[in-house]
Amino acid sequence: MKLNELRDNDGATRTKKRVARGPGSGKGKTAGRGIKGQKSRSGVAINGYEGGQMPLYMRLPKRGFNKPNRKSFAVVNLGLIEKFIGEGKLDASATITEDALLASGLVRRKLDGVRILAKGEITTKVDLAVTGASKSAVEAVEKAGGSVQIIAPTPKNADVAAE
Repeated sequence: MKLNELRDNDGATRTKKRVARGPGSGKGKTAGRGIKGQKSRSGVAINGYEGGQMPLYMRLPKRGFNKPNRKSFAVVNLGLIEKFIGEGKLDASATITEDALLASGLVRRKLDGVRILAKGEITTKVDLAVTGASKSAVEAVEKAGGSVQIIAPTPKNADVAAE
């Protein structure tokens, strides 16, 4: 076999269909688009339209529900609290509140409150006052000699009501 004998398998390549190139091509004049109408124009895409039949996206059942008044909490892991105490950004001797977490940069914004999760280890004795905490996080803090106080979440419009 020589280089000049190499070629593609039969049917591997197809010649490009050249539409609108005269009546002899079989795809001349209207280029296979028919006459007039929306689909004969350029730049038309009727996605999801099935010729008046009920479209697939409307035939399939809808699932799920988005709760309009759901709460979203800022999540903090115990390992991060320990790290920030070690770096001196949080004071372990005082009660660590949500505002202290915000000031240290551990939490960007409070949202509906701060929730503590048990990822990581905590060895320092800390007193936490937060909106929520997982059972395992409370156990880990109490095992280290600290305590977790759950406080009621502040309503979103509390700033406006205070004025």
